[in-house]
Amino acid sequence: MTSRTILALVAAFALAVVAAVAVYRMPGFRGGGAALKDCADCPEMVVVPAGEFLMGSPDSELFRGLEPQHRVTVPSFALGKYEVTFAQWDACVADGGCMGPAPSDQGWGRGNRPLVDVTWEEANAYIDWLNKKTGKQYRLPSEAEWEYAARAGTTTAFSFGPTISTKQANYDGSTAFGDGPVGENRQQTLPVGSFPPNRFGLYDMHGNAWEWLEDCFVDGYGDEAPKNGSAYRVRDCGEHVVRGGSWVDPPQDLRSAARGSATLDTQSPGGGFRVARTVE
Repeated sequence: MTSRTILALVAAFALAVVAAVAVYRMPGFRGGGAALKDCADCPEMVVVPAGEFLMGSPDSELFRGLEPQHRVTVPSFALGKYEVTFAQWDACVADGGCMGPAPSDQGWGRGNRPLVDVTWEEANAYIDWLNKKTGKQYRLPSEAEWEYAARAGTTTAFSFGPTISTKQANYDGSTAFGDGPVGENRQQTLPVGSFPPNRFGLYDMHGNAWEWLEDCFVDGYGDEAPKNGSAYRVRDCGEHVVRGGSWVDPPQDLRSAARGSATLDTQSPGGGFRVARTVE
């Protein structure tokens, strides 16, 4: 093999590596990014590639609320592969990091079911424990990060397409969304990961439990909405954003753009969270 041939092979390999990295950073990348887990009891994380997307819903989307579209650039970050579970909360309690009454499991069972009945402050107590335990920068995701991750490169009402079924997510399927089918109403949470993931490898971004976010809630977005993927904060934040819908909600509340809000002390059998982490 001549030196010229060797150089050509090296150049071809380098181009292939560059192309692979470029594909990884595309918003529609299938399969998710690298997995991270900082301790045995820590949530498994997925690295979400950086990208730009149109946040909000178009005028034509069914059940559209105050969700005006605006373009947002999101840096790469890590997001929980699943919603935080009762088992993970119990590990925090056992280690002295999460105090006070344990959130109720409504009699459905703990273990690998999503932690529900948890306040915004309790969610942040769990995050504080993670940060002390690992030395990393865990936090609640911003609203822009959450929607970007939920869409996983899609522009339809759901990451699965223009409609959804109860074979794809846990929600009250007594009514249909658009041309979609009527389905089950299971009337409780299911273990995390019971349904197919989206293109980023994230589970239950639609349904199972509402998820607390860092942002203060305002109607619509307005000119002050961050365009860089960061959270919207004000000094006196009466309500925080929740996203994703839950087992008790109709399908329209599970749309990628659908928004909800709750006060800091809200506890709900349909309310949980997943964590984000800054990527070094």
